[in-house]
Amino acid sequence: MPPLESFLNTLALSETGARTSRDIFTGQSQWMPHGRIFGGQVAAQSLVAATRTVADDRHIHSMRGNFLRPGNVNEPITFSVERSHDGNSFSTRLVQAFQYGEPIWSMIASFQVDSEGLDHYAEMPHGIPGPEQLPSAAAQVAVAGEALANYWINRRPFELRYADEPIFLQPATGRVAEQAVWIRAVDQLPDDEVVHRASLAYASDYLMLDPVLRRHGLAWTEPRLRVASLDHSVWWHRFARADEWLLLVLHSTNAHGGRALTHGEFYTREGLLVASVTQEAMIRLKPEA
Repeated sequence: MPPLESFLNTLALSETGARTSRDIFTGQSQWMPHGRIFGGQVAAQSLVAATRTVADDRHIHSMRGNFLRPGNVNEPITFSVERSHDGNSFSTRLVQAFQYGEPIWSMIASFQVDSEGLDHYAEMPHGIPGPEQLPSAAAQVAVAGEALANYWINRRPFELRYADEPIFLQPATGRVAEQAVWIRAVDQLPDDEVVHRASLAYASDYLMLDPVLRRHGLAWTEPRLRVASLDHSVWWHRFARADEWLLLVLHSTNAHGGRALTHGEFYTREGLLVASVTQEAMIRLKPEA
C-alpha cells in the first residue's frame, strides 16, 4: 500500500459496537521495519477517536500524551475515549490506546468552539530558504542504499526538506540545538480538517530528537544510540493544510539525566504560526564494549 494511503487507512477507525462507560474504537498500524508502532501514528489515531465523540462545531486545540509501552504493528489497537467534560465552549476527552489488554499510550485532548479573541504570534525566523531551493531528503539519503532510504524516507507519507544538512548518516558540521525542516504530505489529503490536524500530530514525531543529536555531534547511524519518546504535546493555533509546505522550526532547551526536551513551531510559507509542539524523550548512549 502506498505510504500516504497506508497512513490514511490507520485513521479510518472502526466502531466495535461495544459500549462501556467509554466509547470504543479499533485501528490498524502502518508497517514498520522494526515491528514497533510509530508514536506519531497512535497520537493521530487517538485524535481521530476523541474527535468522533465531540460536536462538529468543536475543534481540537491541544493534546498531551504519554507513551507507556512499545506497540506491535501486527496487532490491532483498541482506543477507549472517556467523555470527561462538555462545557459551553470547551470539551475534554481522555483517550487510552490498548494492546494485549495493557495501555500503550494515554492522552488528554481539549476541544473548543471557534471564538473571537486577542491575536498575536511569534514571527517565523528570517533567512530560511524556501522548499524549492532545497534538495529532497530522499535524494540526500539515497547514497545510503535502498534499504536505509526506504526506512527513513521513501516509505513515509510526508516529504522533508532540511534547511541544514540532515543527520541520517553523519553528524552535522555545527553543534547547535536547532533545526528547520519543510514538511508536507507526499500527495493531496482529503478536505477534512480532522485529517490535517492529525497529520501535524503524526509528522511532528519524525524530527523532535534531531536538534539534540545535532547539539552533541551525533547521527542516527550512531550504534550506541538508544532513544524512546516519553511524552508528546501539540497545540493547534490556526488551521493549515498538511499537504502544503509547512516549516517546522525546532530547538532543544535541555538534555540531562538521560532525557531531552525539544520545542517546535509550525509556520505556513507566509509566516503564520499554526501549531506548536513539545516532546520529552529518553536518550542514552550505550557504553562501548
